[in-house]
Amino acid sequence: MQLVVARIGRAHGIKGEVTVEVRTDEPELRLAPGAVLTTDPAAAGPLTIETGRVHSGRLLLRFAGVSDRTGAEALRNTLLIADVDPDELPEEEDEYYDHQLIDLDVVTADGTEVGRITEISHLPSQDLFIVERPDGSEVMIPFVEEIVTEIDLEEQRAVITPPPGLIDDRAEIASARESGDEPR
Repeated sequence: MQLVVARIGRAHGIKGEVTVEVRTDEPELRLAPGAVLTTDPAAAGPLTIETGRVHSGRLLLRFAGVSDRTGAEALRNTLLIADVDPDELPEEEDEYYDHQLIDLDVVTADGTEVGRITEISHLPSQDLFIVERPDGSEVMIPFVEEIVTEIDLEEQRAVITPPPGLIDDRAEIASARESGDEPR
């Protein structure tokens, strides 16, 4: 199975280093020196990581055979893809690979069917489940502990406790005026 682990950004300096947008929770495993990664577009690879370092909070990589800024810049926006055993599990107990979550049924704590996870969107602040509802519409559910309370891979379901308005249009709006209190 193949997992996208990073996207190559701008060239850094003149010796062939590039910035990368990390898309894995295990960069020390997937983006270590010596790792051979396939690419999208395929013509750019495969690429072998020669060196890696963190500079100003960004991961910088240099690939074998890329020794100058021109070569590095030619790799911009290339996706780096690692081959992973489909039975491999993340190191942490509460972590999941995207392929484990895709197609899970999403239900509320009381058992109400919400839909099926069709995609995972990785944003800088959090991940989102893209859930297809039975009527064909989509809803986005933040993958945070407060909302996604359980992932049961054996039962193939994700249990959620959504706040009002997340999966329906009936948001509860609290107002001080409803209780008879008028502003002074």
